[in-house]
Amino acid sequence: MQLQNFVINDIKPLGIADKIGDLQLLFNQLTYSHIPIQNEGIYMGCISETDAHCFDSAKPISEYNYTIEGFFVRSTTNWLDVLEAFALNDSNIMPVLDENNKYIGYYELNDIIHLFNETPFFSEPGGILIVEKGIHDYSFSEISQIVETNDAKLLGAFISKMSSDLAQITIKIGNSSLNDIIQTFRRYSYNVVSGHEEDSYIESLKERSQYLDKYLNM
Repeated sequence: MQLQNFVINDIKPLGIADKIGDLQLLFNQLTYSHIPIQNEGIYMGCISETDAHCFDSAKPISEYNYTIEGFFVRSTTNWLDVLEAFALNDSNIMPVLDENNKYIGYYELNDIIHLFNETPFFSEPGGILIVEKGIHDYSFSEISQIVETNDAKLLGAFISKMSSDLAQITIKIGNSSLNDIIQTFRRYSYNVVSGHEEDSYIESLKERSQYLDKYLNM
């Protein structure tokens, strides 16, 4: 994906000599969580809206340099790392610097999420499985093998939750019945947390349990 086409440069970074009031006014006009700050043309970082509205509007931004957050990405940073940078910094704007550390604009979170939604993981039809296994016991090669030996196509997988002893993996599988795949995961000691299609194994257990209850109550 060529993210360079999504760089926006309609916001000029404020300088540290500008007033906090100018920063507050800019936040009131925009919907961004942060505004870039520079010093003599050198990018310093961003100030958050939450911080800006706590400051004295008559003072210069330089009085609050300690609140500047120095996050950014490069124009060559891949889209997954850009998405991670948004998450780590709890921001909906991400400054972009070139290889010479010059500020060239910013990415907007909605644009990057839109790109993510266009990937086959989301755009292609299929089913979603969430499985979990011990943190040292799962492997993506094993997950791929389980899916593909059931004549299904793996469209994507990622770790969606991790604890000290368990990893939870979300899997997108191309159009195929999930029931056989679910049973194979169980044979490989994966716990199936949820499946997008009906899990006939669970339904069968429920039916047998209901039948047993009726038998015991006769």
